[in-house]
Amino acid sequence: MLVPGSGSLVKMVVLGGFAATAAYVHCRGRVRHGFARQLTDHSTFLAPVNALFYLCSRVPNRPFLELNDLPELAVLTARWRVIRDEGLRLLDEGFVRAAAGYTDLGFNSFFRTGWKRFYLKWYGEALPSAERLCPETVRLLREVPSIHGAMFALLPPGARLVRHRDPFAGSLRYHLGLSTPNSDDCYIEVDGIRRGWRDGEALIFDETFIHHAENRTDQTRLILFCDVDRPLRGALPRVISRFIVNHVVKATATENVPGDGIGVANRLFAGIYRARLLAKRLKAWDRRVYYGLKYAVVGATLAAIILR
Repeated sequence: MLVPGSGSLVKMVVLGGFAATAAYVHCRGRVRHGFARQLTDHSTFLAPVNALFYLCSRVPNRPFLELNDLPELAVLTARWRVIRDEGLRLLDEGFVRAAAGYTDLGFNSFFRTGWKRFYLKWYGEALPSAERLCPETVRLLREVPSIHGAMFALLPPGARLVRHRDPFAGSLRYHLGLSTPNSDDCYIEVDGIRRGWRDGEALIFDETFIHHAENRTDQTRLILFCDVDRPLRGALPRVISRFIVNHVVKATATENVPGDGIGVANRLFAGIYRARLLAKRLKAWDRRVYYGLKYAVVGATLAAIILR
């Protein structure tokens, strides 16, 4: 039985914990979003879960990791030429491309500057098109069960991916250079630390630090891009991570070609994005009205939670 006022106390404790984890996520690292952007960024809403993953991480919480922090990935690095050959063939045949329509919510904004991809697997089994078109790469990926998602990712000359965080701290990011400019002018910058891609060389980083990428060369960059399970201490964090992998991120699956299957989140995204386009038109018409409505909605939501 709750004593009078205990419900309010529990609510304040929960809100205080949420605020503390959100502040930690915001202050983590050297590069930060502005307050206004951070307020509505997905990393704020996922802060309690991600803070647990950071606390229980078995690998260092830093922007770039060492290759021996995830030694199981060495099999991919060693066979990079095999993977490269299949990736280049897919590129030549036109299979490395942007999504057809609004069916890839995780990477939709990247397509605007020419970024392209071909999914190999996405939080589940390999896509049927990948098994058919690049069987050796799929076979190598199956040798590393900790890989949840993988794709060939292309960054054309002049392309730039804006500063952002990825939402899920239960994974880490592995990039394997396949066909790159081999130049520091084609780079990724994670929490202010810049690294250039090189053929046959791998990078491992924590994609929940703010990062961006740019190709300032006149050559195309093709890499193998993988989401790898973050090693965690304790049963509870691992159970939570598996639940998110199997029931949330898996819903963002999309297709390379018709028949691969599209997750429920991407089916919904097509409709939601049309509403977002209306919001963008409002922002272009009058930024003050747009931000006034945006923060009014956020404020009303917080008030409803606090005063309930």
